Amino acid sequence: MHDIHFYIGLILALFIGITLGLVGSGGSILTVPILVYVVGIDPLIATAYSLFIVGSTSAVGSIRNTLDKNVNFKIVLLFGIPSLLAVFFTRSQLLPLLPDAITLSNNVSISKSKLIMIVFSIVMFAASSKMIKKPRQKNLASNQIVTSATPLITQGLLIGTVSGLVGAGGGFLIIPVLVFFANLPMKQAIGTSLTIIAIQCLIGFTGDLSQHTIDWTLVLSFSAVSIVGLFIGNRLSKRIIDGNLRKIFGWFILIMSLYIMFKELF
Repeated sequence: MHDIHFYIGLILALFIGITLGLVGSGGSILTVPILVYVVGIDPLIATAYSLFIVGSTSAVGSIRNTLDKNVNFKIVLLFGIPSLLAVFFTRSQLLPLLPDAITLSNNVSISKSKLIMIVFSIVMFAASSKMIKKPRQKNLASNQIVTSATPLITQGLLIGTVSGLVGAGGGFLIIPVLVFFANLPMKQAIGTSLTIIAIQCLIGFTGDLSQHTIDWTLVLSFSAVSIVGLFIGNRLSKRIIDGNLRKIFGWFILIMSLYIMFKELF
């Protein structure tokens, strides 16, 4: 029923889960390229599938982290709900409004799919450089977690819009915000991020149900393998200290952003 590309994609789905378990994000960063470049699915449908695969894997990770007391539910509420509303609005209202081909100048036009992937890689690159840099001393000295409503709501709306556009759970953006802005320790940032990603991906996916015919065999197979990977990643993260975990996260999304940019441009 499925060709060799499907099974290679399935093996790679294990790494989607490992990354989510290890660094609390990166699911969509991997899922979209795997579905597009390996399985051969159209980027717009791949973003919809990605929402379900990453959402279901993150939901399992969220339950696991809640049991380990690594989820800050106040931040989930103030940051997660606005980001969720922004994802839903972007995918149901804004994305269909974008033309299939966007003209940049007289002779140059770019497809909506290609533009989405390039924007995706630029945003990832910006987030990665922030994570690789050594944090300022005040963040290390102070353990005060920031839970002010207005800034968290604003950041949530902004990140939800970007996430909805690229079909990503947005963990690669959520984690830098939680670490540098809300001052959460990396392991709490991972647990909180997985909870926000699960909610926003699964609700974002409901916005796509009416627009695409879903290949449930593919989506459920990928999700199941990804959840196995999640447990492996979770075990690995328990052996790594916070600072190193943040750097691993930064380098990982830097490499992925360069890969996507190279693939799209050349």
